This record gives sequence, structure tokens and C-alpha cells, in this order.
Amino acid sequence: MTDLTVSLPPALRSWVDTRLAERGYADAGEYLRDLVRRDLAEASVDRRWLKAMVDEGLASGIVEGDPEDVLDDIIAEDPDLRG
Repeated sequence: MTDLTVSLPPALRSWVDTRLAERGYADAGEYLRDLVRRDLAEASVDRRWLKAMVDEGLASGIVEGDPEDVLDDIIAEDPDLRG
């Protein structure tokens, strides 16, 4: 392992101390390692989701027409997209 020194303003240090007490981390390093691991896992899920969306888009084929008209049609089909 390598060392990493991190400087935090008092408010963030207080937050870290609170999390250590609430979650039972041994020290700030253990907390930081857990945060980094969870961030890596989340990034992996994000990449898989994005790849799935790209694959779905590619599989759906090419839509002919003016892009603005296509977007207008999509928005017209989903009221939540209006506004």
C-alpha cells in the first residue's frame, strides 16, 4: 500500500469523525478506502448502464428525419418530457 495525506477543513473533518463513530470504522483511512471502493463499484454500474443504452440505441436502427422533428415526436409521446 501507499500513503496518501489529505487535508480537510474543520467541517469536513467533523463529518468524517461523525461517520467513524456512527458506522464503526477503525479510522479515517478505513472510511476513505470504503468510499473509494463504493465509488469504483458505482462507476462500474454507470459504465454498464451506459453501454447497455448505447447498444440499445444501435440496435434500434437509424431514424430518418429532421432531429428536431424526431425530438418533438418523442416529447409528444411522453407528457413528463414537456416543459
